[in-house]
Amino acid sequence: MNNPKEIFVEDLKSGAEIISFFMVKSVALKIDSRKKEYVDFNLSDKTGDVNAKKWDIVEEEKPSLSDIKEGDIIKVKAQVSEWNVMTQLRVLKIRKATPQDGLDQNDYVKSAPEPSDEMYDYIMNVAAAIGDSDFRNVAVTLLQRNIEKLMYYPAAAKNHHAEYGGLLWHMKRMLMSGDALCRVYDFLNKDLVLTGVIIHDMEKLNEIEARENGMATGYSAVGQLLGHLVQGAASMQELCRELGVSEEKTMMLQHMIISHHYEPDFGSPKKPMFPEAEILHYLDIMDARMFDMEEAVQGLEPGSFSDRIWTLDNRRVYKPSF
Repeated sequence: MNNPKEIFVEDLKSGAEIISFFMVKSVALKIDSRKKEYVDFNLSDKTGDVNAKKWDIVEEEKPSLSDIKEGDIIKVKAQVSEWNVMTQLRVLKIRKATPQDGLDQNDYVKSAPEPSDEMYDYIMNVAAAIGDSDFRNVAVTLLQRNIEKLMYYPAAAKNHHAEYGGLLWHMKRMLMSGDALCRVYDFLNKDLVLTGVIIHDMEKLNEIEARENGMATGYSAVGQLLGHLVQGAASMQELCRELGVSEEKTMMLQHMIISHHYEPDFGSPKKPMFPEAEILHYLDIMDARMFDMEEAVQGLEPGSFSDRIWTLDNRRVYKPSF
């Protein structure tokens, strides 16, 4: 505790005292059970996210704390603790980074493990090779029209693939898995499966609001009122009409979009009603779960458990020692 050191999120250990830089993902002034004000932060660096709290605010701290906004890089001195089996920082000192610190904001944003242009090229090559001309036109058109946002957009505001280029990374791995599963279940229409992967989350580009560094800042009005499933189905109808796609094919693509969350509780008004829509759901959920599992074990000591992961039903993930 006498020698605090700069450290990354993935290396935080309970009981340590650290001094480090983080990006602010969210910040809110709240009231505790004693009716005293505190500041609740969600912080991040390239290795992950961590919650932090500044308790016992004194009057002279309020101006500098109120000046901290989402997207700022801050330097904190903090004690690492656990609360509800989750790592948390108790902030002792805090200040905004200055130009003299020589920091690059992009170094504090988590990114997909592959360059966006390479992921985009892979996905476009898959789309261009789709045999059915209608499905190919839909997939290629959507990719071409959304290339600028796809380069940086996350696949979620929080949770899985909430990172720079996250939507492309999610899409690419689903395409890889989908191609493999179509070889196992060879009765599937591969063109329809691959098209479904490319289109299923495309309206997240309009549902989520995100900065060009890939950090989501919230949800748009259409995202809150309609969501990417409803808006995706509506946009698909317009695109298919423009491209001259048949009513049946249009309806099937729309169904894949609205059913891929599977349950009404997660936004799907219909469950999948044909095999390609069913496999799309499992491709989606498998990639989300594997992303969360991979995130959970990164930085863990062999033979230890992660914090509880909300998206994994509050399970703690074990990293084996062999």
